Amino acid sequence: MSAFFVKRLCCLVIGYLCGMFLSGYFYGKKKNVDLTKEGSGNVGTTNALRILGIKAGAFTLLLDCFKTIGACVIAYFLFRNGADEIGGIRILMAYAGFGAILGHDFPAYMKFKGGKGIASSLGLVIVCFPICLPIALLVFVLNVYFSRYLSLGSIVGMATLAVEGIVFGILGVLPYEGVANYEAMVILVLMSAIALILHRANMQRLLAGNENRFTFHPKNTKG
Repeated sequence: MSAFFVKRLCCLVIGYLCGMFLSGYFYGKKKNVDLTKEGSGNVGTTNALRILGIKAGAFTLLLDCFKTIGACVIAYFLFRNGADEIGGIRILMAYAGFGAILGHDFPAYMKFKGGKGIASSLGLVIVCFPICLPIALLVFVLNVYFSRYLSLGSIVGMATLAVEGIVFGILGVLPYEGVANYEAMVILVLMSAIALILHRANMQRLLAGNENRFTFHPKNTKG
């Protein structure tokens, strides 16, 4: 197997291992609360916020974001020397970040049931696709502000990232060249598609009109 594939696979594995640290789950355990059995059963930011409060939500958001950034940093220091011939170090960092999202969403020790990857995806976008961040973040904030649905903001924001990935990739404004540009486009689209699939229950509740609106008060039941 060529170095092209080996290094990318290694970065995915590194990211996956980093992503399996489920901050919301462990924070809940410290408070004698099992998030997998409360609210939506999800261990991500939204359920942590609704069940445990704003402090837990902020803690989960930050750690889930930074574990993806951490995976990218590890990939950088491991492969920065000699990365140019296979597309540059940035694309290897993107693979590590994507691996962290997979580890967060599908942790092996939790029977592959984790979070929905929004905070983890944020970390990847910050490091590897910063040009996509302003529009997607604005779309998220505006949707949450006017609708009070965190899930709607997440769904529309992730869909926006997928569109940006395709459009920016075609225009050549992503910070990648050659085959790495196409890889970056695929990573963005896959990241967004997985998040949308994991939000399918939220979509059903939004369509039915019984999705919970955003609140800082804990102990709601769905998320």
